Amino acid sequence: MFLCYAAGIRWGLELTLPLAGALSLILVLLTAVKGETHWMRVVSWLGLTTGTFAGGAGLAFLGDRNRRFASQIEFLSRISATMQVDQGLAESVRLFLEELATTFSAEEALLLYRDTDLERIFLWRLKAGESERLVPESMPLSRTDGFLLDDMDATICWNSLSGPGSGFGWDRRDGRRIKNLPRLPGPAQQELKVTSFVTVAFEQGGQPTGRIFLLNGRKPFQKQDLAWLESIAAHVSPALENIFLLRHLRARAIEAERSRIARDLHDGILQTLLSIEIQLDVLRRRVPASPDQAVSGLASLQQTVKNEGAELRQTVTDLRPLRVQSADLVDLMRGFAERYRNESTVALDLLIDSAQLRAPDRVCREIFQIYREALNNIKKHAKASHVVVKLSQDDSRLVLVVDDNGEGFSFAGRFTGDELDRLRLGPISIKERARTVGGVLTVESNPGHGARLTIEVPLG
Repeated sequence: MFLCYAAGIRWGLELTLPLAGALSLILVLLTAVKGETHWMRVVSWLGLTTGTFAGGAGLAFLGDRNRRFASQIEFLSRISATMQVDQGLAESVRLFLEELATTFSAEEALLLYRDTDLERIFLWRLKAGESERLVPESMPLSRTDGFLLDDMDATICWNSLSGPGSGFGWDRRDGRRIKNLPRLPGPAQQELKVTSFVTVAFEQGGQPTGRIFLLNGRKPFQKQDLAWLESIAAHVSPALENIFLLRHLRARAIEAERSRIARDLHDGILQTLLSIEIQLDVLRRRVPASPDQAVSGLASLQQTVKNEGAELRQTVTDLRPLRVQSADLVDLMRGFAERYRNESTVALDLLIDSAQLRAPDRVCREIFQIYREALNNIKKHAKASHVVVKLSQDDSRLVLVVDDNGEGFSFAGRFTGDELDRLRLGPISIKERARTVGGVLTVESNPGHGARLTIEVPLG
């Protein structure tokens, strides 16, 4: 019995059944050799044979199930390990598709994602054995039916697409068999060079939003293969949702940062250059009649150009990527505060509770960017005379507070980042930066009397 159980774990049920039969016969033969042959003994032999075989087969079945479950748990653990936010979307998708192509012996693995905000479909393709970085193909939503099929709840397998084809499938919601299986349109089949495929949907926010395809299996796909792929998709859907959400937040943060840079350039150096052009035209006309005034005006313009050059250099410096570690955060904040005091008329008090902060580097980087952007916004727009910045940390969170006595925002009251989004108010870039590290932004504004920004980042 123990041999049957161990063999079931090692080799599976199909290979262990002959072993159970052989052990049963051996046991009967040993019994027959030692005793006389008569009808009662024959009956006992038959019972012994049947019981031994049934017991061995049962234990082999349990061993086979144990082997399968252990293999599935190990595979899901490997899949979960590929879905890491820190390594980015492209690498996570590549590792995930690589695991699928290897496990199901498919020539190619695909992941399609429908982004309704951008109104695009993104397609990642990985051929078995490739290790290059994946770059998604972007397509319009008009191709949804071509690649995502006309039924997003269909779990489908086509082992042959020629003629009427050969396939099976069911509705992922209730398991009902689908009689008329959706097929890939001819152009999509030719583009992907498909001869057979299995596909399942994955969810985002409780709704199907994309599909996983395995193309051209080296052997026909079975129902258990399709069911197993469906389980994998259900397992990775939350991780995929988190990665796609982070990608979306980063895209919004980049868009907000570009808008801020464009706004700063338009309101700053471009306006100054326009003013310089006008003044130069006036001075050109005055030179013949009032050369002394022209010289004085040119000196003033020279100083203006010098100031704008310094401002532009600082803008370029601020745009350079920062590598902020927890050990450097306090020194960077103090250095920026010193420069801020020298370059503006705003009095700045920087209060830091602990000289040694312990937080992930990405949190420190975003906290410093928020701190720098908030102070620059105060200098340019708030008309404040005094600002207080507090940074504190306890066992569970990191808190940054920026409090000024300027004009405040256009709204009055206390609002969270989500409330500001619904009202389309507040600093967009700061809101997105806070979200990328799981922080909670709160803005208190009193028009004419200042504003307070509070960012709390959990460290658990």
